[in-house]
Amino acid sequence: MSAPQASDAGGMRPILRRVVTNAGMLLGGRAVNAVLGLAYMAIAARALGASTLGVLVLIQAFAQFLGDVVEFQSWQTVLHYGARPLAEGRTRDFQRVLRLSLLLDLGSAVLAVALGVAGAILFADRLGWGAGQAPTAAVYMISIIFMVSATPLGLLRLFDRFDVLARQAALLSAIRVAVGVVALVVSPTLHGFLVAWAAGTAGAWLYLAGSAFGELRRRGLLAGFSWKGPLADGMPGVWRFAWNTNLASTLDVAFTHLVTLIVGGLIGPTQAAFWRIGRQVADAIAKPAKLLTPALYPELARLQAENRQATMWRLARNVGLMAGGFGAVLLAVSAAAGPGLLTLVLGEAFAPAGAIMTWQVAAAVIGVFALPLEPMLISLGKPGASVKVRLAVSIAFLAVLPFLVERFGLIGAGAGLGAAAAALALGMLWFILRENGNRRAVTVSQEPAPPQRLEDDV
Repeated sequence: MSAPQASDAGGMRPILRRVVTNAGMLLGGRAVNAVLGLAYMAIAARALGASTLGVLVLIQAFAQFLGDVVEFQSWQTVLHYGARPLAEGRTRDFQRVLRLSLLLDLGSAVLAVALGVAGAILFADRLGWGAGQAPTAAVYMISIIFMVSATPLGLLRLFDRFDVLARQAALLSAIRVAVGVVALVVSPTLHGFLVAWAAGTAGAWLYLAGSAFGELRRRGLLAGFSWKGPLADGMPGVWRFAWNTNLASTLDVAFTHLVTLIVGGLIGPTQAAFWRIGRQVADAIAKPAKLLTPALYPELARLQAENRQATMWRLARNVGLMAGGFGAVLLAVSAAAGPGLLTLVLGEAFAPAGAIMTWQVAAAVIGVFALPLEPMLISLGKPGASVKVRLAVSIAFLAVLPFLVERFGLIGAGAGLGAAAAALALGMLWFILRENGNRRAVTVSQEPAPPQRLEDDV
């Protein structure tokens, strides 16, 4: 190993340690969030029953779907374009990134609420809650404002404040449980539990945004900040980057809620409730490993800013192997104990959710193995590759989903989800390997030719 390679490998150890440490902080908050999440779902399930809970799930899924689709994932813009100005003390350049990100968030929040209110009323029957619940669903769509939190999220990740993110994750579910208990006593209805869900979303957003604002003030990054001025100056390719990262993340997060809506539309709210519960448990089980992703993004952004691509490759590989091994263990635990525990917590009426949950956990674990691939592509400035893969896989899965659901029920949807996760991983891996080969070819072509030996002239 050459001296530069040895130095790079040695430098990776503290980076990997920092990734694991930050993921550990998030794990603490998400572990609490997972327990409390099951608690408020159990409270709502026992108060409302499977059918009404399904309506609650569908309204929440529609709101979250719109928030995810319309929202620019501007936290990635903050990391990609803000890491270097922050490190070099260029406050004005950093504020330009901040201004662009905030305006993207504001515009997307207004658009999402408008679409949500209109959609909740105009498509009430198709979406599964009917005209009678349309006004309630429309009012709930206002909470989408508090689902758009990309900029404060990106700032806190860039500032290495993962402790705040851990507390925020737990706070959301804690508020929902507290208000859910009040709803159980005072108004055990769909309206009461929608208020509980909206209160949790709003409280978590206020804590997140307030913490990010306080961190900006403490670092002196708000001095002289103005909403007026150029948006993209000094950020080459920022609009293409913003659109591509938005599409990639949108296809990922919105995909979850869209599948719930399709299941509910095809086989009813009760089956949608089973799917949503199984998916929530699957996400909670896989979350400890997936928390390495938000901790990985800022490290890759810093390494890319320092032109340390070799360390980026090694870091991504090590994180993937570590997370994948952990995910495989969780899959075994889930298959053995998950269905029984689910029935114990929610009641016998929700026993059918246990079978589909195992398929959903398997799909989540496949995603855990592949979790470093997309951050790697985005950090290398190739978000378009991620979009292509996600778009192709999403279209293919959604095209066959109605057939799978009508022919095999929820199990068909779960098996299709697992196949989609595998296809997504393989597609990302193919682009990563191709990019690695391209970079090596460029490096070799730029190397000077070796000096000609004397014997060659003879």
